[in-house]
Amino acid sequence: MHGNYGPNVLTNECDVLIAIGMRFDDRVTGSLDTYAKQAKVIHFEIDPAEIDKNVKADVAVLGNSKKTLGLLLPLIKENSHESWKQEFDKKYKEEFETVIEKDLHPTKPGLTMGEVIEEINLASKNKAVIVTDVGQHQMIACRYAKFDQTKSNITSGGLGTMGFALPAAIGAKMGAMDREVVAIIGDGGYQMTIQELATIYQNKTPVKIVVLNNGHLGMVRQWQELFFESRYASTVMTNPDFVKIAEGYYIEASRVSERKDLKEKVEEMMASKEPYFLEVRVEKEDNVFPMIPSGASVSDIRLK
Repeated sequence: MHGNYGPNVLTNECDVLIAIGMRFDDRVTGSLDTYAKQAKVIHFEIDPAEIDKNVKADVAVLGNSKKTLGLLLPLIKENSHESWKQEFDKKYKEEFETVIEKDLHPTKPGLTMGEVIEEINLASKNKAVIVTDVGQHQMIACRYAKFDQTKSNITSGGLGTMGFALPAAIGAKMGAMDREVVAIIGDGGYQMTIQELATIYQNKTPVKIVVLNNGHLGMVRQWQELFFESRYASTVMTNPDFVKIAEGYYIEASRVSERKDLKEKVEEMMASKEPYFLEVRVEKEDNVFPMIPSGASVSDIRLK
């Protein structure tokens, strides 16, 4: 739904679609009536229940993809596919100019979620474990976080479990004490498991917590703006002082509201050997694009 522009649009133009360990959920396919109808579908999957459940496979390969993917190699002939790659390049350029540049290098005064993720990339040297909650920040983190190794991106995916990030980050840190673990959370989901600050304090678990505070249930607000003529209902948050709450658990805490302070505070957080809480006040109406409207075709993905 919020993936890159080119891969989404060109799914409906490809000859062959190779699906590896996926369930073809509606967040990926958009309308099934129009999804990749021209393509031969090769589905590598370990769970037989997923084969032909949503999208019919022309070839189904059941088993662990670590072992089964190799079966494909002898059947592939070398081909540069220059014209096909040019289509991806063209779509990426359009997405970069319309979306990515504004997310990562904004010219407006307000902080964007994307530039916060970019600062975390730089300060962590792409080595952190990133744990996301659910909402706009989740989409932005999964779009822009960079990883130099596997087992670094923990998210509840399509399950939509608001409140997931904080306890999951504690578990991730317990399992990987040699790595920095950063929980990226929205101000809405944060309050669903904020009590886990007590667990962090009790166990002195050096988790880094970043709350991207836009004062809204951002994903719902975005839908209300785009599809319901900005008739906002039950999306504006009345938040407590998150910094004081963290300090109440004797966790070092800071707040950033201006771009000039962002780099310093993110670096301070990543350098700390103790638990650290950072609230970043981001633009209230910072939307996440690209976006496939609910029930629409992947070809109808929007850049603005």
